Amino acid sequence: MIGAAYVQRLARYNRWQNESLYDAADRLSDEERRRDRGAFFGSIHGTLSHLLWGDRTWMSRFSDVPKPAVGIAGSAALYPDWDELKRERNGMDQQILRWSDNIDPAWLSDSHTWFSAAAKREVTKPRWEVVAHFFNHQTHHRGQVHAMLTQAGGKPSDTDLFLLPE
Repeated sequence: MIGAAYVQRLARYNRWQNESLYDAADRLSDEERRRDRGAFFGSIHGTLSHLLWGDRTWMSRFSDVPKPAVGIAGSAALYPDWDELKRERNGMDQQILRWSDNIDPAWLSDSHTWFSAAAKREVTKPRWEVVAHFFNHQTHHRGQVHAMLTQAGGKPSDTDLFLLPE
C-alpha cells in the first residue's frame, strides 16, 4: 500500500513535469502543438488537454473538484485555447498539491467505488491503488507528450523522479 509521503511526492513530481512540458511546448508554434502526430489523442495540445481532463475526472472522485462536462471522446478538445489550457493546468496542479498535502492515511486504506465509463460498469478498488493509477495515467500521457515534443525539436527537462528538485 502507498502512503501519504508517496502521494505528496508524486503530486510534486506531477507539477514539476507539467512545468517542463508546458515550457517546451510554449516554445513551439500553435500549428506545431496541434499537429497530429499519431498519438492516442493526436497532438501535443490534444494529449495535454486529455491529461488535464483525466486529472479533473479523478480529482472529482477524490475531492470537491467539479467533474468535466465531457467524456473521454471530447477530452482532447476540451481546452481549445492554449493560454486557457496552461492556466487550467496550473490551477489543477495547485489543487492536486493541496489535496496531497492533506491526504489522510485512513482514507487511502479504504476502498473506492465509482462508475468507470471505460469499463462501462461500477468498479470498487482500494483507494491506494486508484491513487497510484491516477499518477500512473499522468506519467503515461506525459511520456507521449515528451516524445512528441522531442520529435518537434522541443527540449523538455529530465523525467527521473530522483532528480525532482526539493
